[in-house]
Amino acid sequence: MRYAVILAGGSGTRLWPASRRARPKQLLALGPGGESLLAGAVRRGRLVAEHVLIVTAEEQVGATREIVPGIELLAEPVGRNTAAAIALAAATLAARDPAAVLVVLPADQHVADEPGLGRALAPLCEAAETHGTIGLVGITPTRAETGFGYLELGEASAGATTRPVIRFVEKPDVVTAQTYLASGRYLWNAGMFVATARRLLAELDARLPATAAAARAIAAGGAATALYEPLAKISIDHAVMEKADNVVAVAASVGWDDVGSWAALPAVHGADEHRNTVVGEHVVLGGTGNIVMSDDDTVIATVGLSDLVVIKSGGAILVIRKDAAQDVRLAVDALAARGLGRLL
Repeated sequence: MRYAVILAGGSGTRLWPASRRARPKQLLALGPGGESLLAGAVRRGRLVAEHVLIVTAEEQVGATREIVPGIELLAEPVGRNTAAAIALAAATLAARDPAAVLVVLPADQHVADEPGLGRALAPLCEAAETHGTIGLVGITPTRAETGFGYLELGEASAGATTRPVIRFVEKPDVVTAQTYLASGRYLWNAGMFVATARRLLAELDARLPATAAAARAIAAGGAATALYEPLAKISIDHAVMEKADNVVAVAASVGWDDVGSWAALPAVHGADEHRNTVVGEHVVLGGTGNIVMSDDDTVIATVGLSDLVVIKSGGAILVIRKDAAQDVRLAVDALAARGLGRLL
């Protein structure tokens, strides 16, 4: 049986002030029509899987249930990055279904062409079931993006719908990214993948045995907090994917974007003829390339300003240059240092 596993436990500090610890970005109404990013991920999971499972933080369980009622939840007592979250899901599902296939989807992404994504995931599911592969969705790059990781691909076998992954590449500088784009051998790593629970647990046994053992013990009814707290904080990419063999990818052009900062909002909501993206009440005069959002009836007015991000949410206002949108976490760190945790 195929299971969509939605990773939804992050804090989303780069989308402060809207994203807070108890209500992070995947629960916010940032999608088209006011839909939460998590609800969109659940819908995509249902395209390819018979059952949907969400892995989230213990403190976010109540808010998650409000957003997507009726979905099975696995709660992490503490955050330990994606390797532990996926190990917990794999062990839980393997205990009930030894043939379980996991379709792992992050909760904080936007996909314009969801049927197209379903078509890309289908051969990866088949390859995982029949050949034991780990299958990745790679996004055909449209620009020399420095904020994403990349996959370098080999040549496809005759008649194959997938291509072997030669290596994972960290976020490149702009010159390197331009080289990747021109070569046609590189895809953006979308953070989505498909594998059997058995294969994932075997990889974790070999490379992160303490995490695999703890996940199995929790799935068998062990004390989650005591078992989870000592685990390594490491991503599934670094722990498993970069070291595994028999990893393949399918290229997809599906209007994908990682909603990792406010700079991604135009990909979700579009922009006007002056490249301004505005959500909520606003007056934007004589400026271009701005991103402006208010989550209540507060009116935001800008005059003669360009390429800024202006966000009003929950008693806080953020103003930052758009090209520095990744640096919002610096404001979050400063607020924490000043004892203003109530705003986080």
